[in-house]
Amino acid sequence: MRRWDRERIIPILLILPSVIAIAVFVYGFIGFTGFVSFTKWNKLLPDFSLAGLRNYQTLFANRRFQIDMRNMVVFTVLFLISCLAIGFLLAFLLDQRIKGENLFRSIYLFPMAVSFIVTGVAWRWLLNPGSAEMGSTGVNLLFDTVGLGFLKTGWFTDPKIGIKAVAIAAVWQMSGYVMAMYLAGLRGIPEELREAARVDGASEVQILWHVIVPLLRPITLGAIIVLGHIALKIYDLIVAMTGPGIGFSCDVPAYFMWDTTFQANRFAQGASIATILLVMVGVLIVPYLAYSLRKEAEV
Repeated sequence: MRRWDRERIIPILLILPSVIAIAVFVYGFIGFTGFVSFTKWNKLLPDFSLAGLRNYQTLFANRRFQIDMRNMVVFTVLFLISCLAIGFLLAFLLDQRIKGENLFRSIYLFPMAVSFIVTGVAWRWLLNPGSAEMGSTGVNLLFDTVGLGFLKTGWFTDPKIGIKAVAIAAVWQMSGYVMAMYLAGLRGIPEELREAARVDGASEVQILWHVIVPLLRPITLGAIIVLGHIALKIYDLIVAMTGPGIGFSCDVPAYFMWDTTFQANRFAQGASIATILLVMVGVLIVPYLAYSLRKEAEV
């Protein structure tokens, strides 16, 4: 074997086990899940008889799934807007070269070091509304202490709030990540651009809106993709914090998928939920990947 051929084959052989594993355990199982979603396997024993789109028709007519989709939209919107706004604000403040910047940066990033399970358990304690016998607890107790008792609410036990309380916990965990992204972007903007805008008579607000924000658009897009992906498939935070909630007020499609598949043994129905989640994530990510590849080709 020639040396040139050996130098090409050896790297291929090294990555071949990983390629095979990904092909089987990722794409193979995705394909199998998609296939199961079109079958009649809605009992414990496998049944691969084709049912066409019946599982999807049943799913979209299901009242719980309709509530889950609405909850997911509410959660995603609140999660994205809050994380982007808080993350940008924190990054902008840290970019002012304040004293103790390293300490504040570490504090803001700390929530990202824990899992959603830990976050869910902690915020379940914090947002526990208490009871008539025990009195207020958590955040409600804080409101009572500082004289803001009128702000007390049932949090995740209130069907009108439900998923919004879960969004608070998610924002607490991920806003520091967005802060880090924006801070890196702000530090990458040359000071000469800001000075040139000041020389032209621009105010600090105009510099922020017309110079800094446009330059941070790629970072904003990247943050939206990451956060949107998390929001669409959120599951562990729901499990640890609330469960489906009263009247499914905290339920989401991922939790419904687990409940349908492993509690009710309706595997085809659960596979259809998983397929819908995959399509939604794909709709979010594929255009971003295409945009990134196009930009790289232009460079």
